[in-house]
Amino acid sequence: MPRTVVVTGASAGVGRAVAREFGRRGDRVGLVARGRTGLRAAAAELHEMGAEAVVAPADMADDAAVRAAADHIESVLGPIDVWVNVAFASVFAPFTEIGPEEFRRVTEVSYLGYVNGTREALARMKPRGTGTIVQVGSALGTRSIPLQSAYCGAKHAVNGFTSSVRTELLHEKSRVRITVVQLPAVNTPQFSWTLSRLPRHPQPVPPIYQPEVAARAVVHAADHPRRKQYYVGASTLLTILGEKTAAGLLDRYLARTGYDAQQTDRSAPAHRPHNLWEPLDGDGEDARDHGAHGVFDDSARKSSVQAWWSRHARTACPALALGAVAVAAGVRGRAGRAVARR
Repeated sequence: MPRTVVVTGASAGVGRAVAREFGRRGDRVGLVARGRTGLRAAAAELHEMGAEAVVAPADMADDAAVRAAADHIESVLGPIDVWVNVAFASVFAPFTEIGPEEFRRVTEVSYLGYVNGTREALARMKPRGTGTIVQVGSALGTRSIPLQSAYCGAKHAVNGFTSSVRTELLHEKSRVRITVVQLPAVNTPQFSWTLSRLPRHPQPVPPIYQPEVAARAVVHAADHPRRKQYYVGASTLLTILGEKTAAGLLDRYLARTGYDAQQTDRSAPAHRPHNLWEPLDGDGEDARDHGAHGVFDDSARKSSVQAWWSRHARTACPALALGAVAVAAGVRGRAGRAVARR
């Protein structure tokens, strides 16, 4: 049955890809973000697929605006079944070059935005006793890197907040589920529109994945929310395992390589436009739709073996076991025939 799904940060990047993935399945999608141009373009894409979609512009840092957006979506599409938190903001700079108001803004969007979204989702789901919340996290929520202190701090906070809420739902024996999808580096427009004080153009730390890889994982998590979290990409899994087993070594490695790994060879304009305070895909005469992809299409991966395995492990493991039994039986049969011939 089609569901009503809310996707925050739906105007671009991972959120845009997630909205498409739900729309492709026939779900009704509420699109939340600040940028009206991107939201309208996202809605048009879903309508072309034959999916219902409604635009609800809101700044996720504004709890009243988030509540109004949720009310509007439910009035048009019906009760919310799935809420996906994606929206975030960031700054690329050493901590000492990030102003207090900038750090606060990143925290309010990237952490408190998830709190606001989760609050509104639970306010609607708990009385009905059903619903799913998916938090789109990051490997950087476990293993921090230089030049992204505000973003890393927010993603760590999302993990802690979500674990607390999850235990409360378990205590209440609620049928509302909450899960996290931990992402790797993704090719999104953020690297072209995030506030940056780096001398060169920012880039994701390779390996880089396309947003559709993340979107498929998010939709799977919404369908199977009993797992506490999902990892996307071998790099995410290895990063988190490395943090658990060799955190000090990773500190020194990232201190040596983390600056260059997050910058291309191309110099960046001194005062390039950014979206920390206002969206770059607003309603002005320079507004344009930025879509899901960033500028790294040539190097981004379209699939992840690890993510596929994570989604299909329950069916793949028995199949592999049966295959192994068949191979072993075949080997024994050939060996038996060889002995008989002797």
